[in-house]
Amino acid sequence: MATEAAATTASKFPKPDLLPIPQPPDFHPTVLIPSQNDKLRFWHLMVAGSIAGSVEHMAMFPVDTIKTHMQTIRSCPIKPVGITQAFRSIIKTEGPSALYRGIWAMGLGAGPAHAVYFSFYEVSKKYLSGGNPNNSLAHAVSGVFATVASDAVFTPMDMVKQRLQIGKGMYGGVWDCVKRVMREEGFGAFYASYRTTVLMNAPFTAVHFATYEAVKRGLREISPEFVGGGEEEEGLLVYATAGAAGGGLAAVLTTPLDVVKTQLQCQGVCGCDRFKSSSIGEVFRTIIKKDGYRGLARGWLPRMLFHAPAAAICWSTYETVKSFFHDVNGAAA
Repeated sequence: MATEAAATTASKFPKPDLLPIPQPPDFHPTVLIPSQNDKLRFWHLMVAGSIAGSVEHMAMFPVDTIKTHMQTIRSCPIKPVGITQAFRSIIKTEGPSALYRGIWAMGLGAGPAHAVYFSFYEVSKKYLSGGNPNNSLAHAVSGVFATVASDAVFTPMDMVKQRLQIGKGMYGGVWDCVKRVMREEGFGAFYASYRTTVLMNAPFTAVHFATYEAVKRGLREISPEFVGGGEEEEGLLVYATAGAAGGGLAAVLTTPLDVVKTQLQCQGVCGCDRFKSSSIGEVFRTIIKKDGYRGLARGWLPRMLFHAPAAAICWSTYETVKSFFHDVNGAAA
């Protein structure tokens, strides 16, 4: 029987280099799945990113306001402030509407910035990954490229947003804040925190995107309904879960730099310290001197509570809009 089997194999594969290669029982070849993004145009990605970013930040804005108040260090040493205490203080002294003060600045900045963010990410990922959806390094590096570009767009409005969040009665609105900052502090004030923002968001985005792609891939592998499926078979639950995991982890790890960024953007407002330069080291030393090392962790919980659901909302919205464009393109083809 063995001789007959060998003869049959030899007849099917007459050349030695064409003989089947034995594989271990648990061998599963990697299948590269073509991305939907290959069928989408650049402006599709920009629109999807813009909508996703706007929805994300608008939905979670009150939590961001609480975080900003917690991270603001005034001219004198301060006592620890928890989420509940900060929330009650805002409601009691300024009213519920204060939770949304500065939301228009966020809207003006988040849309364009996220359009740049996601489009840069998708294009970079396409060229760096070489078609391999499991290339975590390509996802991380693409995320860094995306954040450097998007932060250049978002930082000015983020500064305006944070000043409005803590500066009750100090500014008449977004444009009043822009005009006064330009007149009193100069154009450079809008980018005083840019370096810190990039240093914060580069690792944030690297961790965020790498975790998102890894968790999404893991869910597809362990969940029966996604085994063997492509991107079109993924559901909102997968996007939301992967996004929340990536956003929450990245938020906690980068909180110290977020505290520094808040200090630089709010300096001179409502008793906040003013710094001689935008030196990250100087701000670090000031925070540690006045509030100890715990000051660098101020707002970590609301930051995580913001970014985990915000990322879930953002990725779900982004992937949904991409799927919409994909379906429209398919119907038009």
